[in-house]
Amino acid sequence: MNLHQNPSPYHWSGRKSDQLDYWHQAVQTISNLNLVQTTEKKVGILGYAGEEGVIRNQGRLGTLEGPAAIRKMLGSVAYHLPENLPLLDYGDIFTINQDLEASHVAISQITLDLLKSHHFPVLIGGGHDLAYAHGRGVQQYISEKGEKLGIINLDAHFDLRPLADGKAHSGSPFLQLAQEFPENFHYLALGIQRAANPKSLFQTAEKLNARYLVMEDFRLNNWEYIEEQIIWFLDSVNKVYLSIDLDGFSSAFAPGVSAPSPMGFNPQIAFKVFELIAKSKKLISLDVVELNPKYDQDNATARLAARAIEYILRKVFG
Repeated sequence: MNLHQNPSPYHWSGRKSDQLDYWHQAVQTISNLNLVQTTEKKVGILGYAGEEGVIRNQGRLGTLEGPAAIRKMLGSVAYHLPENLPLLDYGDIFTINQDLEASHVAISQITLDLLKSHHFPVLIGGGHDLAYAHGRGVQQYISEKGEKLGIINLDAHFDLRPLADGKAHSGSPFLQLAQEFPENFHYLALGIQRAANPKSLFQTAEKLNARYLVMEDFRLNNWEYIEEQIIWFLDSVNKVYLSIDLDGFSSAFAPGVSAPSPMGFNPQIAFKVFELIAKSKKLISLDVVELNPKYDQDNATARLAARAIEYILRKVFG
């Protein structure tokens, strides 16, 4: 069963220029998952055009179109990365006949292969169930090295819900990772909203020794405390995988998500966190999830996703 779709150059467009000024000029589209095997540092982009996990979690349909929308917004972003840094788009993984699990297996293997071939994976979604498949691939890579992986999730939700009738969904990825890697599960969630997480999920977080900051504490005027907590977490692990759920942002900035909320965080605090994590030199993989273009307004959420990716990579490789 072929779950892969080759990237389309159509998704990468922008202003014309005689020199390298914009992302669309730098990105190379690579067919058939033919991963570039050089030892130099490079960025590997992989889309997850899937919404089966969102459907299972009773969310709004539309995340299927997320990867294409993010690419279109990234294409027109001004280019400030090193000119010799390859940006490689490897296309999308999608779901056939509701077989979410097969999609997850494919994504985990590709993530592992990307890391082994010296890529910095950037995965774009798609439902947040992507985090299980992505995180599993990163954990497998880190486990082979005998290192400790930290997972940082910017999100309104813990995503520690139990499986639904034995099936994974967009609310269960980090519980699945905790169950599969019980000895190497180190989790920090930022922006958790009490109104979106019942007491049982706070209890689950406590049982798993997960660390978290609720939305009331995740504000700019509390930056010194936030910075202290993040630095402590960074110091406790060898490498970091960062997951950004766009529904963690206030719907004033991110209306195009499956579960919007007016009480989310703003880009200013999020981007300070991105810079702190990137400057640690421990960040090795990134995903941005839950974009739902069907409910976006003037591509605001897609633009925010694109700017987050650009900013993080600029801080990592700049």
